[in-house]
Amino acid sequence: MQISIQTELDYALTGPGPVDALLQVEAAIIPEQRVISANIEFPLLEHFARVPAQSCIGERIWVRLSQPLRVRYQATVSVERMLAPIETLAATPTYLLPGETVDYLMPSRFCPSDTFLAFAEDQFGHLKGGPRVAAIRDWIADTLSYEPGSSDAMTTAADTFHSGRGVCRDYTHLMISLARASTIPARYASVYGVGVDPQDFHAIAEVFLDGAWHLVDATKMTTPDRVAKIGVGRDAADVSFLTSYGDLQLVSQTVQVSEALPA
Repeated sequence: MQISIQTELDYALTGPGPVDALLQVEAAIIPEQRVISANIEFPLLEHFARVPAQSCIGERIWVRLSQPLRVRYQATVSVERMLAPIETLAATPTYLLPGETVDYLMPSRFCPSDTFLAFAEDQFGHLKGGPRVAAIRDWIADTLSYEPGSSDAMTTAADTFHSGRGVCRDYTHLMISLARASTIPARYASVYGVGVDPQDFHAIAEVFLDGAWHLVDATKMTTPDRVAKIGVGRDAADVSFLTSYGDLQLVSQTVQVSEALPA
């Protein structure tokens, strides 16, 4: 599938400049997806530099500016990842896990997986590997209520578990926490997804099964063949589309993602 992406970010300076900001908004150039065309526009900047993102998936952009930040990003991406039903995938034995997956077994700021050990075993202990991940995904989708505005940037997976509501970020943090509590490496993936409503930067989980990473959307809004990956991290803190080191205030933000007809 080919995906068309249009993103616009407008931020005002609310204090004296210059302001430093770190952005991650571009579809990653990785084997599972091909960036057919892309263009990103900025205002006049005092500094611009690309740096590798978490796990070397995608890039972050450092900028320094003394005027409003207006970013325009357009891209067409062909999704070419290998797909397999999550239910058919076997768990990778813990002692055979590659070193780069180990960080994604550990608790993190928004995913306190160690607090979910007993629940994960009680609820899903009869299952292993892919069937367990599928059961976790379905339980989250059936249990949580998707309610925009019901959480904020400080909400953890534990908060979501107790409140029973949230948005894609919260669904993903809970999915990651329960997978890690099941000794399955899991990480946060920021993506552009066809079918996401309301349209925005979307969050889904990625789990390590059968020797490879596989995307899982607990909101069930989209599927791995309909998403372009931006970046990954331990949780949302690692994959923010914009982190400012200075006074920036959001004016407007739009994200439009749709299926593109092949040329």
